[in-house]
Amino acid sequence: MLPRLLPRWPHALAPVLWLFLVLTGPAAAQLNLRVGSGGAFQPMPIAVADFAGDPSLAPLVSGIVANNLKRSGYFVPIDRARFPETPNFDAAPNFAAWKEAGAQGLVTGRVTRDASGGVKAEFRLWDVLSGQQMIGQQYAGGSGNSRRMGHLISDAVYTKITGIGGFFDTRVAFVDESGSKERRRKRLAIMDQDGANVRYLTSGEAAVVAPRYSPATQDITYMSQTTGQQPRVQVINLETGAREVIPTHAEMSTSPRFSPDGRRIVMSDQDGGNASIYVMDLASKAQTRITNANAIDTSPSFSPDGREIVFESDRGGQQQIYVMGADGSNPRRISFGDGSASQPAWSPRGDYIAFTRQRRGSFAICIMKPDGSGERVLTEGFHNEGPTWAPNGQYVMFFRDPGGQAGGKLYMVDVTGRVEQPVPTPSYASDPTWSPLLDAQR
Repeated sequence: MLPRLLPRWPHALAPVLWLFLVLTGPAAAQLNLRVGSGGAFQPMPIAVADFAGDPSLAPLVSGIVANNLKRSGYFVPIDRARFPETPNFDAAPNFAAWKEAGAQGLVTGRVTRDASGGVKAEFRLWDVLSGQQMIGQQYAGGSGNSRRMGHLISDAVYTKITGIGGFFDTRVAFVDESGSKERRRKRLAIMDQDGANVRYLTSGEAAVVAPRYSPATQDITYMSQTTGQQPRVQVINLETGAREVIPTHAEMSTSPRFSPDGRRIVMSDQDGGNASIYVMDLASKAQTRITNANAIDTSPSFSPDGREIVFESDRGGQQQIYVMGADGSNPRRISFGDGSASQPAWSPRGDYIAFTRQRRGSFAICIMKPDGSGERVLTEGFHNEGPTWAPNGQYVMFFRDPGGQAGGKLYMVDVTGRVEQPVPTPSYASDPTWSPLLDAQR
């Protein structure tokens, strides 16, 4: 399979070829990690051995794998000081010794460079308890792909053990914020999900708000506002760098978000004191109004099958969350309880809707089922906002602003609420939006 990358992106990666290695026969391995919201949970001890091969690339790749697995919250890489051996990649490891060191899983690997500069990364995942290999794969590409090979290996290990799709081979777009609170510069930026390879997509002359990644294409939509002017919805293509202002007849357009196929944008258009939700076909620019209440309807988000839209509205007196058909039919309120609810985002798996709940001076990142049942707080504090889903539907990223002269920082939390991790950015950051897996983009 040849994952589609961003061939015209600055500092572009060459294509990576994903090959399967038949290194041993398939094994009925015992290694499995069940992740759920109930009962006690302990992260799995796993060893990521020092990869063999090229001395400049091998430590980079194995380090990325160990860091990714640790950041997921579901694994605890054991300290290198406890490694009982430097395993030979072409031979079975000493399982008894690794078991004694506390490892349940073991990742071994090798990274080599050929005469033309091409790089090959190979890995094996071993079940230490059963003494069996669980999976073996290799990846090949240009030298600029080394970091991405580490992410692909991480995804393969994570998925094999947890049974959940990967999320490491992704990017995050966000609003980079710098300067004083009164004169803050807000630029659109993009980076790998672990904070590496930061690129700035706008200069900061116009403030950027609420970027949203397309689930299917290499596009990001966002709001851009120049001082003294109304904000405008724009789309930037990450492959070509082309930008387009989305034409509307409204006083102000906000909260743009792509449909699952990337061919439409749903957004909120404000005229007078009300705001209604519209769907625009990106090819024809034809707009269809789908709400028409005496209210502020905003923050729409498609269900992953494209059949429904979740949105927030004050039609009941305060901001709450509603679900309707993609044509605006059968709107019904799904959020209840204490406080207001806003900023809904439908999970790529379709099983949950993430949102922000404000109550008694606190802001919580919550999830609930699409019918409004099973509401659960993932994290709560002074000011948490802007939930966005990882493509596997297992993690939610958001930003937290402590107030005062400081600014926001990005965090991610899993759907159980047990795992919360900071996401590194160069400066203050807000409004994250998670890309699909890079090889899923069309």
